[in-house]
Amino acid sequence: MTYNALCEAAEARHLTVLGGFHPEESDGAPENCKTLLLLGPSAPGFWPAFKGSAEAQDGAPDPMDRWSERVIGDWAAEAGATALYPFGGPPWQPFFSWALRTGRIHASPVMLLVHDTAGLLVSFRGALALPQHIDLPPAPPPPCESCPDQPCQAACPVNAFDGTGYNVEACKGFLNEVSGAACVSGGCLVRRACPVSARYPRAADHSAYHMTIFRG
Repeated sequence: MTYNALCEAAEARHLTVLGGFHPEESDGAPENCKTLLLLGPSAPGFWPAFKGSAEAQDGAPDPMDRWSERVIGDWAAEAGATALYPFGGPPWQPFFSWALRTGRIHASPVMLLVHDTAGLLVSFRGALALPQHIDLPPAPPPPCESCPDQPCQAACPVNAFDGTGYNVEACKGFLNEVSGAACVSGGCLVRRACPVSARYPRAADHSAYHMTIFRG
């Protein structure tokens, strides 16, 4: 089993390997884990695949989480791995710290996670904890280092991201106003302002789905 083979297996399931690392005891990975891979949606194919799934059409709660449990859980069983998810807690798996350990995901100037290819649109569907040591490719430089303008810092209409935290109340209040329609229909303006995000082919409907759930 190689890293490239695992990436191909992820793509076949409309997922992408966002990065990986070799856990130490302090990382909180399963005891037998030698390599942990973080998984996210593979754009643009993920959204139509999810929309056509049984989970998206059965009317039951949490369809995307249930899709993730089925797809990643089945893959883990085939690969002799353990499936882990960023939902379903407490207790919660430490996906934020795992993301930073990959070297491909970093804290951005607005404190949201930023990925080398997904930008601020990075999101997690789950992880594979593998019992094998898989050689991983070197990580590229953090994308924010080559982004002198950093437009993410000025993109939020209500300044919900000030570089030290996230004002959830201000954000949700704006989303429920008429003036927040652009954030709801197309996704967070801060995430979309990232030059790396702008090159990432996520469907606007996919972002709108998450924003609608978030605002309640």
